[in-house]
Amino acid sequence: MANEALQAALTDRYDALSGSLRDRLISFVLAAFDSLGSYRDADAAEFIERVLPVVLGVQQQMGQITDAYLSAMIADMVGGAAAPAGVVLDEALRGTPPDEVYRRPFVQTWTALAAGKDFVDALGQGRNRLLSITETDLQLARTHAARQSMQRSGAKFFRRRLNKTSGTCALCVIASTQRYRVENLMPIHPGCHCKPEPLPGNKDPGQVIDEELLAEAHDAIARDVGQSDRGGRAPDYRDVIITREHGEIGPLLAVRRHSFTGPDDVPAA
Repeated sequence: MANEALQAALTDRYDALSGSLRDRLISFVLAAFDSLGSYRDADAAEFIERVLPVVLGVQQQMGQITDAYLSAMIADMVGGAAAPAGVVLDEALRGTPPDEVYRRPFVQTWTALAAGKDFVDALGQGRNRLLSITETDLQLARTHAARQSMQRSGAKFFRRRLNKTSGTCALCVIASTQRYRVENLMPIHPGCHCKPEPLPGNKDPGQVIDEELLAEAHDAIARDVGQSDRGGRAPDYRDVIITREHGEIGPLLAVRRHSFTGPDDVPAA
């Protein structure tokens, strides 16, 4: 039988470690970007040479602590000793060379300047792009490691556990009431800090695993839009909150009306 106090302690420790990793990396990456003398090609190359090894190293650390956390959680659920065997994370988690990914904040800056934005605004756009990239890559390291760790353990299903120490969006709250299969990556979104958590047993618990929280979410939405139905019919939130397949990131939580740039939308070089 699972020890709830132990699992709570494991979760708190993991949240503290992963949050510290994220905060320190973001501070380092943004400071390196802010300290550049200019933002031309040479500066982009200098930035990538300095920052990328640290980014990749922290991604590996995120993978290792995620494996250790999930191994301990599953050991407590099924009985036995935790045995993290390590995970193998590709440097190109997106399927795109990371040096290309971390050049994009500079491209964002140059594009904004070409569109007539002043330097401060353009630089702010590039900085925000860098923040989003760094956070997303750390979350990808978490989800890729979690999938490997849970599959190795024999777990069949998992849930998305909300982060207690950071803000949580409505997308994540509703998604956290659902069960997922371990062979699938947990859907994420920019700025997402949720974590995968294995569900005990191998019997499918059904799609909705937290009826009470889902009802609370419906009630909250009803207060904002004036209508709700806990059966999901008026409106049907499955037609609002969906999972899209992003070409680089993988499964991405999204609102149906949002769209993504596809290959046909990118101009030829």
